[in-house]
Amino acid sequence: MRHPIFLAALAGCAMTLSGCMGNSNDAEVARAMKSVNAVDESNLSDIMLTVGDPDEAVAYFQRTAAENPDRIDIRRGLAKSLVRADKPVQAVKAWEQVLALPGATNDDRVSLADAQIRANDWAGAKKTLNTIPPTHESYDRYRLEAMVADSEKQWKKADSFYETAAGLTTKPSGIYNNWGFSKLTRGDAAGAEKLFKEALTYDPHRFTTKNNLVLARASQGKYELPVIEMTQAERAQLLYTAALAAIKRGDITMGKSLLQDAIDTNPQYFAEADRALKALDSGPGATVKG
Repeated sequence: MRHPIFLAALAGCAMTLSGCMGNSNDAEVARAMKSVNAVDESNLSDIMLTVGDPDEAVAYFQRTAAENPDRIDIRRGLAKSLVRADKPVQAVKAWEQVLALPGATNDDRVSLADAQIRANDWAGAKKTLNTIPPTHESYDRYRLEAMVADSEKQWKKADSFYETAAGLTTKPSGIYNNWGFSKLTRGDAAGAEKLFKEALTYDPHRFTTKNNLVLARASQGKYELPVIEMTQAERAQLLYTAALAAIKRGDITMGKSLLQDAIDTNPQYFAEADRALKALDSGPGATVKG
C-alpha cells in the first residue's frame, strides 16, 4: 500500500537520479538509490503504523525484521504494530528484543511496560518501570506508574502519578478520565465527578467520560443529567446508565422513570432499556442486567 503523494515524491526522486546518471559513477548512483530506498522504507513504516491494516503491518515488519535483524527501528515498528493488532503477549517479546539491541532507550522500556500491562503482567510492568531512572520524566511513564499504583491500591502514590502525568501533556482528557475512574472504584464518587468534568473541558465529545460522569453523579443519588454536550442518542444512553445506577442503589421508582425517559428519548428502538423496564414491571423477582 502506497500513499499517492508519497509515490509522486519518489517518482520525482527517480527522475532526478536519471538525469544525473550520465555524470555519476556507479558507486554514487548506488548511494543515491540507497538514500531513496531509505526514504521509501521510512515512509512506508510510518504508513503501516498509522493507517495500515494492523495485521498487514505486523506481517510487513516481521518480514522486514527477518531481513534486517539488527535494525532497531524495524524492531520497534514490529513491537508497535503488535500492540496495535491487539497482540500484547507477542508485543512484550518484541519489545524485549528491542531492548537487547544497541541503541535501546528508556522510552523503549516504557513501551515494554505498557505492553506488559496490556498482557496483564502487572508484576513485570512494575519491574520494568523500576529499571527506568527517575530523571526520565514522560507522560507515558507516569501514566503507567499511576496504573500500577492503582493495581496495588496505593492511592496516594497513584494520585501523585496521575497529577504528574496530567501536567506533562497538552491533551490530559484521557488521564483525567482514568484518574476519575480510579477515584470511582475507591468509592470517592464526588472526587471522580470533579475529575470527569475536568476531562470534558479538554475533550467534550468523549462519550466514555460522559458516561462515567453520569455514573459518578448517580452513585451520589444525583440522577439528573449534567449540563454537557450530547446528542439525542447519547442522552438516551446516559439516562439508561443513570437508571441502572438508581436501581442498583435501590431507587426502583426513579430507575423505572429514567428507563422510560431513555426509551422516549432514543431516536431508535432502545432494546436494552425496554427489556430492563419490562423486567422491573414483571415483579420483584425479576433481574435487570446492566
